[in-house]
Amino acid sequence: MLVTFPAPEVSELAGFYKSDEYISHTDSRKTFFEKLYQNVKSHMLDRKLKWIGEEKKTGRILDIGAGTGDFLARAQKQGWEIAGVEPSAEARDLASQKGINLIEDPDPFPSKSFDVISMWHVLEHVPDLERQIRELKRLLKDDGLLIIAVPNFKSFDAYKYKNDWAAFDVPRHLWHFSRNSIERIFRELDFRLQKTMPLKFDSYYVSLLSEKNKKSSFGFAKGFFKGLLSNLVAKKTREHSSLVYFLRKTT
Repeated sequence: MLVTFPAPEVSELAGFYKSDEYISHTDSRKTFFEKLYQNVKSHMLDRKLKWIGEEKKTGRILDIGAGTGDFLARAQKQGWEIAGVEPSAEARDLASQKGINLIEDPDPFPSKSFDVISMWHVLEHVPDLERQIRELKRLLKDDGLLIIAVPNFKSFDAYKYKNDWAAFDVPRHLWHFSRNSIERIFRELDFRLQKTMPLKFDSYYVSLLSEKNKKSSFGFAKGFFKGLLSNLVAKKTREHSSLVYFLRKTT
């Protein structure tokens, strides 16, 4: 596990998300890259819900870091009772236009309120990691399912791009995880790793952004090739650019 040091003050964090390039807080389709991102995101919503459905058919789901609410909107259509947390006021406004009402903080929820809690590329952003995991444990029902998606700094694309690897995303990303660190951290706080799934599109997305960081010529072609190569290498190593961890609460 790697840690961003020095970490920004908590009061400074919000300012790092006020950027037109922070695409997860918008529904923008102005550029080719934005259109591609939104199309892939839409495709992945059904796949994520299919993975969840293999473990829990229905129930109450909480999405933390819900962005503009698309995941919860799709979950609701499939029969889930939904709740969502999103600190960005702009993202919450966009979600409300889709009929998804998000709150800023999960504190009002009673203990053992949810069958499933998901954090899609959110855990790497939280200032107090242990406190966050203990809160997840409080909110989950007994034998509840926790879904954590984070970048993997042991992936081939991370190795190739080094400091230019876009998924480091300092200072927004405060924690940088490997497979072993996720399993160990959650085991110590009474979660059992049940299965791991790859987010294969992330290798392309991260590689394209990494080429942008390098200001390289023919960045799109290079990024696509390295993303493809990363997925091919991961077939053997299982070290994909991003991984989804399915964890069960044990006590």
